[in-house]
Amino acid sequence: MKNTTQQLLSELHGREKKRVLFVCLGNICRSPAAEGIMREIVGTEGEADKWVIDSAGIGGWHVGQQPDRRMCVHAGRRGIDLTGQRCRQVRPSDFDDFDIVIGMDSSNISDLCDLARTPDDERKIVSMGEFVSMATRYDHIPDPYYEGAEGFELVLDLLGDACRNLFDRCR
Repeated sequence: MKNTTQQLLSELHGREKKRVLFVCLGNICRSPAAEGIMREIVGTEGEADKWVIDSAGIGGWHVGQQPDRRMCVHAGRRGIDLTGQRCRQVRPSDFDDFDIVIGMDSSNISDLCDLARTPDDERKIVSMGEFVSMATRYDHIPDPYYEGAEGFELVLDLLGDACRNLFDRCR
């Protein structure tokens, strides 16, 4: 992890509530899956009341819709229900409402940096790839939208690993 990410996580460690926002392009595949996985982890660990977890998309194409049906199916097979989520777009006030804003790939990170109003906002932006520890060629979370079932399964594997590591590092 970058030194700035380590510093940010150290600050989160001491907070009573940790506020995390996951971001992908449209908020229909990767970020809602990360939200669902993270909610599952904190619930299982008995820390649901210590976390505020949400997801959003760079674009507003799917605002108000449920996550992608394919992601809901694949996540559901792992016991993670995404059907109660509704897509929303990132807004500048998210930098006030969340301690850490996690983008799924370099394009998301770049777009988030463009939305950041201040250096403090920009400091909150982290790549989800920084939390992936499993042996893989990925330093980001690839978009499964145009992929088959294997793409959705890969993303869920990567997010499961990354969310677990994020939780452990914030403890």
